[in-house]
Amino acid sequence: MKRLLTILSLVALVLSASAQELWTGTFATAPEFTGRGDMPQHSTLTGNTIRQIVKVTTAGKQLRVQLSNEFSDIPVEINGVYIALAKDTTDIDLKTVKWLKFAGKKNVTIPAHQAIYCDAFNYNLPKLTRLAVTICYGKRTPEHMTSHRGSRTNSYIALGNVKPGKKFVTIEKLAHWYNIAKIEVKAKKPAIAILGNSITDGRGSTTDAQNRWPDFMAEALDGEVGILNLGIGGNCVVEGGLSEPALKRFDRDILGQNNIDKLIIFEGTNDIGTCGGAYEKKAQQVIDAYKILIEKAHAKGIKVYGGTITPTKGNGWYSFFHEAMRQTINEWIRKPGNFDGIVDFDELVRDAKDPQQLIKEYSDDWLHLNPKGYEVMGKYAAKVVK
Repeated sequence: MKRLLTILSLVALVLSASAQELWTGTFATAPEFTGRGDMPQHSTLTGNTIRQIVKVTTAGKQLRVQLSNEFSDIPVEINGVYIALAKDTTDIDLKTVKWLKFAGKKNVTIPAHQAIYCDAFNYNLPKLTRLAVTICYGKRTPEHMTSHRGSRTNSYIALGNVKPGKKFVTIEKLAHWYNIAKIEVKAKKPAIAILGNSITDGRGSTTDAQNRWPDFMAEALDGEVGILNLGIGGNCVVEGGLSEPALKRFDRDILGQNNIDKLIIFEGTNDIGTCGGAYEKKAQQVIDAYKILIEKAHAKGIKVYGGTITPTKGNGWYSFFHEAMRQTINEWIRKPGNFDGIVDFDELVRDAKDPQQLIKEYSDDWLHLNPKGYEVMGKYAAKVVK
């Protein structure tokens, strides 16, 4: 009898642990250094307010938000931050406004090269919804903010510190996110992270339409799990490209996410396209980098899926040698035992009559996909990793 009770107690503990709610991303983006061209061109953030729109994936009753100043050399002063469900452009649902607090205060100064979470708070966040994050800046902001360049959604700047209920008069509109890094909810199911370049970041999608392939993936999964888009336009795996390469940013952007159990690595086309020689060596470097990233993820108990690199024929990056690199890397990705699973985007979107080229209806530049192509990719990826 005692043995039976012990077994039942252990089972209860296991079930309790499996049902435990953990901090889990419902939105995340990869922070970057902000050059002058991606800062406001006709106004300033200093002393002003920016309203930024993000789309969360999974629902939650408890939230916390992380703001990042990791790529800035001086602190950023923030007088207040509030969230609300977004309506149209700058309009918000005033009934859903919630001020964020930091150690019990509305104002916060984020030190240089650091990121901070706000205090956890209760909030009824629906799944697959647009959320407005409004930041009222103080008198000191960095010349080069920490941002994400490829927001694919418009952000709006207004003069002064605009509180909820006050008319938001836009003085500048731009498609970047500033300081926002993560939005997390307490959830039972782990999230899925995606490491990618501009195809994941959404180049070719429609601004404000939320039609990147990870968006379609989240919709196909009905918001049951968090989908974290850590794509960066122009990003490389090994070196070069735009922003920190995957090898350098992996620990922060992927392993720094809470409660993820699956990862899709869909990078490499920029390493191929920018290669000007020693093609075999560079292809092997990409493969060796994949091995490092897989090993790191496995050490954290994360299952890793490899996304095959999509065709580029018709684009200026295409050549016989670049195509040979792509085929070499894709062959390695597909080989059983290298990844835990394969998301074969190449096979999915290539033209059956010319496999080195994308299906015409799926792309406008023979490199990036368009919303029609992204929809196909997102729905397919959802089936593979479900």
